[in-house]
Amino acid sequence: MSAVRINLFAPQQAQEAVLARLAEGRAFTLFTLNLDHVVKLRRSGSFRRCYATADLVSADGWPIVWYFRRRGVTLQRTTGADLTLPLCERAAETDIPVYFIGPQPHVQERALETLRERCPRLSIAGADSSFIAPEDSAAIDGLARRIRISGARLCFVCLGAPKQELVAHALKERCPGVGFICVGAALDFISGAVKRAPLWVQRLGLEWAWRMASDPLRLAPRYLRCAEVFLLIALRRLPLVLTAQPAQGLAVAAPPRD
Repeated sequence: MSAVRINLFAPQQAQEAVLARLAEGRAFTLFTLNLDHVVKLRRSGSFRRCYATADLVSADGWPIVWYFRRRGVTLQRTTGADLTLPLCERAAETDIPVYFIGPQPHVQERALETLRERCPRLSIAGADSSFIAPEDSAAIDGLARRIRISGARLCFVCLGAPKQELVAHALKERCPGVGFICVGAALDFISGAVKRAPLWVQRLGLEWAWRMASDPLRLAPRYLRCAEVFLLIALRRLPLVLTAQPAQGLAVAAPPRD
């Protein structure tokens, strides 16, 4: 049984943690734990090992927040999509060059145009939308070289789980002083290619239903697996185990699949 620490409890804290590590020149990865990740953690040893080395982990998805709140831990949902624009604004204010990996070329281009309009002072050091396989060491080496040459300090990885986490983990080892934040569909939302659920839907914890309704053939099987895991958690058949004090971060056990 391996554990995943949750050590970010609110969006503002996540922003400050990112900026603090950048100021110290420390390479890091930031992941956002949700039920889909728990499903994948049960199935994939490489994903578990990747998560075990993550420096910053937030609670993404209302079921994860609900679980900890039921145990008296105050958490706010902190998603990659919610962090992207605020961190770009902070990067622009502090002259931190940023880099983007993924998604598709046309989506990335439209999203970066929008970001330039919203953050005119944002220094976009580079962007890459080429296909990257986490197990392709040569491709990862090439991407790491381009990031280093660009001078970027903060990199947004928009490839979807578990690919983005595996790529971020591999790049962190090759790019000293660069922070890698896995933000999933953030650029899809910013570009307008995908319409995000309204705030009232998000606050009701129903963003998953909104997304499934927009792409049921692709997402229904995923959310069915998530529902199964959530039921096991709720019935305490697959407990999430706290193994550290909140001040040092929480640890969420992700048992391998039976």
